[in-house]
Amino acid sequence: MKAYRAALLRFDPAADPRQAAVYEADGLLVLGPDASGAEVVQDVGAWAALAPRYPGLAVEHLPGRLIAPGFIDMHVHFPQLNVIGSPADGLLPWLENHTFPEEQRFESPAYSAAEAEFFLDELLRHGVTTALAFATSHPASVQALFAAAQQRDMRLITGLCLMDRHAPAALLNRDGPAGTDATEQSLIDSETLLLQWQGVGRLGYAITPRFAPTSSAAQLRGAGELAARYPQAWIQSHVAENHDEIAWVRSLFPQSRSYLSTYADFGLMRERAVYAHCIHFDAEDRALMHATGAAAALCPTSNLFLGSGFFDYASAEQAGFRYGLASDVGGGTSLSPFHTMLGAYVVGRDGRGKAGLSLTPQHLWWQHTAGAAQALGLDGRSGRPAVGNLLPGCEADFVLLNTQATPLLARRTARAANLDELLFALIVLGDDRVVERTVIARSASARPVGPS
Repeated sequence: MKAYRAALLRFDPAADPRQAAVYEADGLLVLGPDASGAEVVQDVGAWAALAPRYPGLAVEHLPGRLIAPGFIDMHVHFPQLNVIGSPADGLLPWLENHTFPEEQRFESPAYSAAEAEFFLDELLRHGVTTALAFATSHPASVQALFAAAQQRDMRLITGLCLMDRHAPAALLNRDGPAGTDATEQSLIDSETLLLQWQGVGRLGYAITPRFAPTSSAAQLRGAGELAARYPQAWIQSHVAENHDEIAWVRSLFPQSRSYLSTYADFGLMRERAVYAHCIHFDAEDRALMHATGAAAALCPTSNLFLGSGFFDYASAEQAGFRYGLASDVGGGTSLSPFHTMLGAYVVGRDGRGKAGLSLTPQHLWWQHTAGAAQALGLDGRSGRPAVGNLLPGCEADFVLLNTQATPLLARRTARAANLDELLFALIVLGDDRVVERTVIARSASARPVGPS
């Protein structure tokens, strides 16, 4: 076993997310293997209360530092890191002029492997320890990302991007041998990759239609059949991001009540289904999210950058569906969870077309950790793994934060009168410089990754 002494942040799963944080100014975090050998939290609490229980245990003392759960990114595009910060007139022009040309390069296994190494190292450098990520329509991109994540013992979920129409030919799924058409081959490839990687170490597979317009009805139907055969797998896609996209879906799938209903009509709404954006919903859409157990990945910096709209927190709370935060890089403007949380605060406050509200700092932080884990079905329910928290039994992913990483941050946090002021100062003023160390759970021992 190993132990760390520092200030500690964790979340009470039974509490209101707006005030769920549990903070120890001087805490002890004890890690050790569970019955399977995976490294998990064995004990956590106040130093004064716990230290007598572990008289011979080596303790790394980290005064002036805060240990918090590793962040979870619920929606990020592995092949778009190189187009972050590209100017565009909106979502569809941005895809056509920047994203699609870059994604074509991921047909190369060598290019995919090099990009996967950099992408995951950047996530870890920003304190992200779990991610639900898009790859491309090329199997090589999926293989590269899984292999790089396995090497780092990261909890990562990805899958082959399904797109058999309405995109550049070089990005569409390809025909297979012996006359298999692209649609059928994409589903064969998806199942092959799922069987190869789902449940290997800390990896998971996501059935991944890019978004409804780039999949034929046959491909969406096949994806739904895969989802029914493999309920342990995830589903990920995009929905209701902007009005042009919604109109396009309406013209392609006129039989569906709404954009979101298109996915339901093809069997793609269930627990472990995660839809990015979820901005332009009506009450029936929100009820469908709740009834099916699907979750929303909220992408505030992307939505602000592309002018897509503002997620309606108040209506989501009223409907009771799950959600968590996501960077959505490269439409999103940063991998930093601090930037994403600040974007979410801005989106929440905006009152255009919805009720404006002030999200509490604890709620913002919860959305990027314990709340995201709940949305992904990785919160320990029904014997599943638990991430995004530092409770006994949780996988031992955490970040060591320097609350004095910059002169202004040090000045502001020194004046914090309570936990909310401390967390909000980090949200507003923090970035990758705050993340002093990222620790990933391993089968035998934790390993720091990135700057330390």
